[in-house]
Amino acid sequence: MLNKSDVSVVIAVHNSAQMLEQCLDALSRSSIQPLECLVVDDGSTDNPGAVAGRYGARVMVLEERQGPARARNSGARHAQGDLILFLDGDVRIHDDALGRILKHFGQDPSLDAVIGAYDDQPAAAPFVSRHRNLLHCFTHRSAHPEASTFWSGCGAVRRETFLRHGGFDERYGRPAIEDIHFGARLKSAGGRIRLDAAIQVQHLKCWTFANMLKTDIFDRGVPWTRLILRTGSMPDDLNVRWSQRLSVMLAFLLVAGICWRDVMTSVGCAFALGCLNLPYYAFLMARGGLWFALRAIPLHFLFHFYSGVAFLFGAVLHITSVIKPSASEAPSEEIP
Repeated sequence: MLNKSDVSVVIAVHNSAQMLEQCLDALSRSSIQPLECLVVDDGSTDNPGAVAGRYGARVMVLEERQGPARARNSGARHAQGDLILFLDGDVRIHDDALGRILKHFGQDPSLDAVIGAYDDQPAAAPFVSRHRNLLHCFTHRSAHPEASTFWSGCGAVRRETFLRHGGFDERYGRPAIEDIHFGARLKSAGGRIRLDAAIQVQHLKCWTFANMLKTDIFDRGVPWTRLILRTGSMPDDLNVRWSQRLSVMLAFLLVAGICWRDVMTSVGCAFALGCLNLPYYAFLMARGGLWFALRAIPLHFLFHFYSGVAFLFGAVLHITSVIKPSASEAPSEEIP
């Protein structure tokens, strides 16, 4: 039976000392305390080590920024517990989360990893940010319990398994899909990942429209598309389940109908999109009211449209790299 002495918490941070304080404060209030907490400073300039020291965390300093994949790997190699719980530095873990994680591993020795989800009370109040965080929350809540990927925002994995599979690929030199890539490798090797949406963290990050677009297209959509095409595997889960793929197609037809001034096509596609995503809009209405949900619909339609754009862009880059591979052509997210 696993207990608290088996868990090492690893938090990679870069210039987020203020949010790190909230993260560590929440961890200190956990109903079960871990064996240790390792904070890996990925080339910060705001001295997160001072914050970490106040909470008794071990601090590792990388002299220059090398990306969260390498930072988390460094923490994992120095961890002493049999389980590693990765947390983002901009989340507040719920009091019962660690207990739920330990219960999963204790009840099912065949599990390799367990991941949680954002709660439905994101800290940032602006509309775009709240919608973006609630979308992530809903996506995990409606996903399959037998997960097809890993999530480093709040994800626990057996240390031996993590190291045996090479950890996060350090060729991802910035925040991208290093955790999704690790989960795909683990699943392809026969590993098991459990998603329990009751294991929750509050997200502290405040999204803007600009950084949402950048993240969803260039740090998530494009590299995830290239991973899907490279591995030939598109699980019916999370952002790539069949309903989301159909929503992307409808969003493209909607835009085409608007451009061609085809009213019937535009209205039909908008209606179909709304019906297909009705459970999500009901979720938003329950959390933010009718006006919040109505305002979210155009933004959600846009999300599906630019997700499709990201897929097309990623597909072009994949085909180009297959036809004419080059060691120097790839950006940091390219994994050969």
